[in-house]
Amino acid sequence: MSIEAAIKALQSLYGDQVTTNTAILDAHGQNEAYFPVTPPDAVVFPNTTLEVSEIVKVCAANDCPIIAYGTGTSLEGHQLAVRGGISLDMSKMNAVLDTHTEDMDVVVQPGVTREQLNEDLRATGLFFPVDPGANASLGGMTATRASGTTAVRYGTMRENVLALEVVMADGRIIRTGTRARKSSAGYDLTKLFVGSEGTLGIITEITLRLQGQPEAVSAATCSFPDIESAVNTVIATIQMGIPMARIEFVDGMMARGFNLFQNVNLAEVPQLFVEFHGTPNGVKEQAETFGEIVSDMGGSDFAWSANAEDRAALWKMRHNAYYGQKALSPKKRVQNTDVCVPISRLAEAVMFAHAERDRLGLMVTILGHTGDGNFHCGIIVDLDDAEEMGNAREFTHNLNKLALKLDGTVTGEHGVGMGKMKYMAEEHGGALQIMVDIKKALDPQNIMNPGKMLPSN
Repeated sequence: MSIEAAIKALQSLYGDQVTTNTAILDAHGQNEAYFPVTPPDAVVFPNTTLEVSEIVKVCAANDCPIIAYGTGTSLEGHQLAVRGGISLDMSKMNAVLDTHTEDMDVVVQPGVTREQLNEDLRATGLFFPVDPGANASLGGMTATRASGTTAVRYGTMRENVLALEVVMADGRIIRTGTRARKSSAGYDLTKLFVGSEGTLGIITEITLRLQGQPEAVSAATCSFPDIESAVNTVIATIQMGIPMARIEFVDGMMARGFNLFQNVNLAEVPQLFVEFHGTPNGVKEQAETFGEIVSDMGGSDFAWSANAEDRAALWKMRHNAYYGQKALSPKKRVQNTDVCVPISRLAEAVMFAHAERDRLGLMVTILGHTGDGNFHCGIIVDLDDAEEMGNAREFTHNLNKLALKLDGTVTGEHGVGMGKMKYMAEEHGGALQIMVDIKKALDPQNIMNPGKMLPSN
């Protein structure tokens, strides 16, 4: 391996697009989790797919690791250069290339963020629905198979990516999929790269499915006396087939964080935030039916509104959950983790997390996109407190083990990165070796984001 030789070669080819500036390296070594700052040896800013291809060829010739970098919002250390090498910052590849309004799809470069795309689509009557909260890049969202608040209705990135352009580990440029809505031609390589976390290739172009902006939208909030009744409301709502656009659970601790950060006045008890999309009569009927379920489950303070400003304020508050978590103890860090279980086991899993929080004496918020069985725990910790960190690791471990026991997954949204690698064998069994074989076949030098996802990587 000669990282230094790769950097010199790239500097000769791309000049100022390559930097070893300490401040920029440190920025690319930061993360939203508890991992130490891990800067790369250099950062390169490509402008085109051909440049990405040439950069990868240089790295391959020098056995130099290469890590794609979007906006740095991933939560399991995906973007960290744990074995050194090049951080490939895709922020300059941020063009919306082609919008096909009749076919309801769009072609974008990976540096486009979801907010940028929806602003660009504003006049078309279309929107891109996947909403993980953070204004993440669409390349990063594709690489981590992102999800979000609207997945219960519109699906995750897996369902919304139609085709990709990818630079392989040897520099070859390939295209997977087409703009057709279905195909029976060959292996589904698009789905292989969606969620591969940069370990198989560099995504340089994405074709995405779009949705029509709903005629009417209404949002509602309601509170519950305990976690179980709130989660059972979610389960009953899904089982009755009410077409929710969003259904978010927030526990009392998270409600307190919202109050502190947003200066709102939520009851500090379990809450549900929901949203309905459709026709004016349709969303009215959905809200009324949901209100009946809330009442049957012992919920109260049910209030819904079709006012756009009220809805925007509600979801802005939800998207600022991280800052609400920080507000609970400003001098500590937030360690986020997530699991996903079958909807019928959701109450059991959430109640377990709540009990473990109390048993271990931790400050933990519980919230999530419970309409698809996915929830998140924000563990608020002092990184220098060995006992507290030990309890946090025990909490996360026990929650992961429970998810697997309930026939769920150790991550429904955040991805594997470094933090969840040790559970891959238990979750996938013999299928893990197939993943390893695919990795070796497509990246025999192991230069694509090494040290992530696969325990042997």
